[in-house]
Amino acid sequence: MSTIPANLRYNDSHEWVLDNGDGTVTIGITDHAQEALGDVVFVELPEVGQTLAKGDEFGVIESVKAASDLYAPVAGDIVEVNEALEDAPETVNESPYDDGWVMKVRLADANDIDELLDADAYQALVDAEA
Repeated sequence: MSTIPANLRYNDSHEWVLDNGDGTVTIGITDHAQEALGDVVFVELPEVGQTLAKGDEFGVIESVKAASDLYAPVAGDIVEVNEALEDAPETVNESPYDDGWVMKVRLADANDIDELLDADAYQALVDAEA
């Protein structure tokens, strides 16, 4: 069973959010999500400068088994994307919480983070899906 980092927040579509402490957050997919997908072969990255509403689709992750839409867990403007994933999409499998991040967003509302699941609540979600 994978460990769910306590310092992150989560949404029910299996994206994680790291509060960078400067009004921005880093977003990626959880270890549970990458395990369910299998070997990732392509990541469709969003555009820097794009404004997202909470719940907006912002990209797609494709694996040998399936393609999965990515949904914004918070609202804000995309300030950076992980371009390394274009050449090495498998990084999402190898390091979902570190090198495999997808994008960074400047928050429209810092309270969005508080509405996300903490590690215990996300673990309960994962357990319920098992």
